[in-house]
Amino acid sequence: MTDMPHAPGGFDDLLEANRAFAATLHEPNFTGMAEAGVLVVTCMDSRIEPLRMIGLDLGDAKILRNPGGRVTDAVLVGIVLGVDLLGVNRVMIIEHTRCAMGSSTESQMRERLADSTGQDTTWLTLGMISDQRAALAEDVRRVKTHPLIPSSVAVGAFIYDVDSGLLEPVC
Repeated sequence: MTDMPHAPGGFDDLLEANRAFAATLHEPNFTGMAEAGVLVVTCMDSRIEPLRMIGLDLGDAKILRNPGGRVTDAVLVGIVLGVDLLGVNRVMIIEHTRCAMGSSTESQMRERLADSTGQDTTWLTLGMISDQRAALAEDVRRVKTHPLIPSSVAVGAFIYDVDSGLLEPVC
């Protein structure tokens, strides 16, 4: 094996872990399709393990993550691609308890960012969530009414309890 180049910015530990992972990868010929027909939209919170929490494995689902697990315009593009090209027939939109995006207002979070960065953050739209259930209902509506997503696609919204590990169906 040839010497690996040094990674910039302190990534050596992660690249070493990646080499160990690659040595045990048993399915190097995945198709890229969502084998279980599932696409999950969820928060970037590191307490969430999207595949494990719904009993799926590598290659079974498409996962789209962002702060708060919202269906943004970019997420809608991912859903359209998943549904129309990658075998997705079920979309789960999952927010979670104790989410930072739902625990502050937009101005409070901007202030925290300004304190952290030392810069003006009033121009930044963060997408804070004042009512998770209402946000989930709106996100389900956006998916179900998109002209490139057929009505045959099942769309559901859930709240994941980070303490119990349980999903609560919302709509």
